[in-house]
Amino acid sequence: MLIGQDIAVLGAGVAGLSVAQALALRGASVTLYEQADEITEVGAGLQISPNGARVLTALGLDAPSRAMRAKGVKLMDGYSGREVLHLDFTATRPDADFLLMHRADLIGLLEEGVRALDIDIRLSHTIDSIHGDADGVTLQFADGSEVRHAIVLGADGLHSKLRPMLNGPAKPFFTGQTAWRATVPAIGNEEPIAMVHMAAGRHVVSYPLRGGSLINIVAVEERSDWVDEGWHHAGDPAELMRNFANFGPGVKGLLSRVEEVSRWGLFRHPVALRWHSDRTALLGDAAHPTLPFLAQGANMALEDAWVLADCLATLPLEEALPAYQALRRPRVTRVIDAANANAKNYHMKGPKRFLGHAALRVAGHLAPKQAVERFAWLYDFDVTKGV
Repeated sequence: MLIGQDIAVLGAGVAGLSVAQALALRGASVTLYEQADEITEVGAGLQISPNGARVLTALGLDAPSRAMRAKGVKLMDGYSGREVLHLDFTATRPDADFLLMHRADLIGLLEEGVRALDIDIRLSHTIDSIHGDADGVTLQFADGSEVRHAIVLGADGLHSKLRPMLNGPAKPFFTGQTAWRATVPAIGNEEPIAMVHMAAGRHVVSYPLRGGSLINIVAVEERSDWVDEGWHHAGDPAELMRNFANFGPGVKGLLSRVEEVSRWGLFRHPVALRWHSDRTALLGDAAHPTLPFLAQGANMALEDAWVLADCLATLPLEEALPAYQALRRPRVTRVIDAANANAKNYHMKGPKRFLGHAALRVAGHLAPKQAVERFAWLYDFDVTKGV
């Protein structure tokens, strides 16, 4: 146990809130720092697969009550609307939690869990610098004030202050892809299935949220220009329609209802080579930003949080942080590689696209459960069983 251990967590996103709770449940004295003046998330939808849902359950949180249970994923031809492959979760994993969830609802659920524990939450605290030594870590804030903690965990996302301290500066590279994100009110009853509409050089993902009242949309296109990283750059709905005008009527009808849309460039960051020092560690996007092609960003953050807390609770500090990196880095690297492969498969062109879709249809017909079983290594993984 971590009775009384002084640990600071930087960032109140999915990774920060979940690791703060996991640590406090093990007896640690946790201080959570967030630069914003409130814990909130605008965002849109995300998917929680069973590997992430198990962590939420272990934290004592009822995620299914805030989400829709997904029946599966359907890969569709973006032009004709014809089904290419159906990953049927109800047939292969009937008792598993595949959840469609609004990001703000997940943050709200995690915040409730944190506030129910004896966790010191300090908002409006922007980190200016971090200095560590053998005895502890000093945080200096933008207003000049300082605090000192025994251990500091960086869950502070893409622009982490801690990551460059451990790994030096690194410049991400533009993938040649731009993403659009929006939600629209649903019309009629929407089946809880994630739809991936694939076309040459672009795809559109859509699925319902909040009991079917909203439809979440993520549209990705290959293009040479780009916008900065981030989720909150305003896009033009008319441009979105023009750029996806060759899709079938179903997708175009959905996009025609978009009134507000955000647009951002997709950048690839390497998985950090070094996740820890003697008294600091990275988790979530600070360690391994993940592109949205396997719906695993939040799930990897949840897994990181549980494993890091478990290592700190069961191992001496000098062993805990190296063990955490050794356990997590190979897995997240495999997940990111699989996500990058999906991006290529969704955007196939010409004869390769025709042959690829034909092969998927045949495989889905001959072995319909195999499409999900290919990802058993991902979905069946359970970090809550212990280090």
